Amino acid sequence: MAQFKSAQRSRQLALLAPNTWGGARRGAGRPVKDRRAKVLHRARPDHEGCYPVHVTIRVLPEISSLRHARASGVVRRAIAVSSNASFRIVQYSVQNDHVHLIVEADSKPSLSSGIAGLRIRVAKALNQLFLRKGAVWSGNYHARALRTPQETRAAFLYVLQNWKKHVRGAAGIDGCSSGFWFDGWTKAPPAPSAPSPVAPARTWLASKGWCERGGGPLSIDETPASASKAANPNRAPGRR
Repeated sequence: MAQFKSAQRSRQLALLAPNTWGGARRGAGRPVKDRRAKVLHRARPDHEGCYPVHVTIRVLPEISSLRHARASGVVRRAIAVSSNASFRIVQYSVQNDHVHLIVEADSKPSLSSGIAGLRIRVAKALNQLFLRKGAVWSGNYHARALRTPQETRAAFLYVLQNWKKHVRGAAGIDGCSSGFWFDGWTKAPPAPSAPSPVAPARTWLASKGWCERGGGPLSIDETPASASKAANPNRAPGRR
């Protein structure tokens, strides 16, 4: 009888033992591929059509550098067909793992659908180029409205000369940007033979306000280091 009670007691203790096969613990779950800071999926503020927007979208780490000639060409061609009556991409630059845009949109839905359309076009084209399938973009996009001439000028400089933050010895105009079609330089570059991939700005801030009241034309010798905070002070940690 005592032996039976001892065996029953052992079985009860085994049932009460902590479960070591699941739950929240270090190393549990699917491996994390991208540990960089992501833009959280929060409700975006209402968008007013009179303000241009600085947008940043970033690819996953496994995507090859976007600044390779074929990849940057894919992005440029997608940008060229993404503007429409209510959404316009007015400037852009392509960096190794992210794309900067200055866009205009007539409404919040136009902004969201315009960016979504661009992301889909680029993702499909990059997957075809790299012979892969699956997601291309890392998290959501970051967007910040530009509400003053000074902010808008700083954003133009930040976007068009962003390569100076990443490419050692970068000088002149970035070939992976819309810089050669930009008409706001102090000294105009040679006119490119290819048609412009960006749309003409319609807002006062992005068309002339940034230059008339924001500090004048951009110089190709300017760097975005001093302008980055003004252009994008609330960017996520690690985002450039």
